[in-house]
Amino acid sequence: MSDMKLTNEKMLTFDGHAKVGTFSAAGKLTEFGQKQNAANEALAGNINDLIVRVCALEEKQLKNEDIMRRVAEELGAFKKELDRIRLSEKLNSGAIERLDHAMRLVTGDGDD
Repeated sequence: MSDMKLTNEKMLTFDGHAKVGTFSAAGKLTEFGQKQNAANEALAGNINDLIVRVCALEEKQLKNEDIMRRVAEELGAFKKELDRIRLSEKLNSGAIERLDHAMRLVTGDGDD
């Protein structure tokens, strides 16, 4: 991150309150240009830092989206498997009950 923190004071490039004479105008213009260059440099440094940070955040977001997509796929597969197991359990329970009922009828222990 840029070491140059932007402040109002650093961004102030022109102080129009002083009266500028004809002979001092060139010096004042040079001073203004130097201050403007320093302000532009500070802005450029901060903008470049922001670009780097935004790029890093975008990369992290893409990674997170990929992770979330994979988690969603796994969750969908898990739900399908859970539904399959529940159905198998219901079918097996029904079959066991029918077999138990048939055995009771054969052995004479039935409640009919």
